Amino acid sequence: MSDRDSSRAPTVFVAGHRGMVGRAIVRRLQALGGRRILTAGREELDLLDQRAVQTFFDAHAIDQVYLAAARVGGIHANNTYPADFIYDNLMIEANLIHAAHCAGVRKLLFLGSSCIYPQRAAQPMTESALLTGTLEPTNEPYAIAKIAGIKLCESYNRQYGHDYRSVMPTNLYGPHDNFHPDNSHVIPALLRRVHEAARAGADEVVIWGTGAPMREFLHVDDMAAASVHVMELDDDLYRANTQPMLSHINVGSGVDCTIRELAHTIARVTGFQGRLVFDPSKPDGTPRKLLDVSRLKALGWQAGIGLEEGLRDTYDWFLANQEDFRG
Repeated sequence: MSDRDSSRAPTVFVAGHRGMVGRAIVRRLQALGGRRILTAGREELDLLDQRAVQTFFDAHAIDQVYLAAARVGGIHANNTYPADFIYDNLMIEANLIHAAHCAGVRKLLFLGSSCIYPQRAAQPMTESALLTGTLEPTNEPYAIAKIAGIKLCESYNRQYGHDYRSVMPTNLYGPHDNFHPDNSHVIPALLRRVHEAARAGADEVVIWGTGAPMREFLHVDDMAAASVHVMELDDDLYRANTQPMLSHINVGSGVDCTIRELAHTIARVTGFQGRLVFDPSKPDGTPRKLLDVSRLKALGWQAGIGLEEGLRDTYDWFLANQEDFRG
């Protein structure tokens, strides 16, 4: 294991820095200053290659790791490529966490997903709901990989005395989101559709379902701020609010809204003047998904970006980059 020079600025490796969350973490760390931020694109480092990952860690005196790298996708992608989703995510997290251990990195933050919780978990979902029921079938392989990441962190902490922490975010949105018309999540999908309807002067936009399901959303800059907050928490405070076998922390706004309310807010943000028509013949999905964020609040952090403010920020970014989303 490598020695650390306490006189230099800490080196922080952000794995997955080109994704929406990784980019936001880099922005947050840059704004705070006092750190040397280390990144590596896929052409520089294949995270599926164990030897390459270990060589990378051996070549850099890394003090902290933000593990934001993952293979992600919507329901269609999860259903079509379940083997890819479970294999790639297991390998990425196993390679990075083990390499960090071998290189003597004491602090690491693993970013998971709220899909780790059972399909029928009580609402709002507490951290203790983990492994208490059956997962949502459409993304079970991805969820199992994320659960494995939590347990990897817990296991390396127990056996080697490391400080590897995990955060589980709710539905995220913001700059650098995926606005593809076929495989994006609800906020970027609706933002794009309603924007295009507004520009075309359309009379209406049809939205799947009744609009009654409730969802929680968090701006990615809030997620980044929460991630850095949890990473930097005093050890005693962190341990007092977690348990060795229940170490992950939910990250969300603590507030949800109906899909109908979301759609009307997006209409205001985009300037759409037509009607929003909900098609009840289409599936609604789970009635409600909301994280219990009381543990995070007890640790001194809560979301600061309201939904409409966050949507306006996201829409401004989309307008500035919409040429990238043609087709």
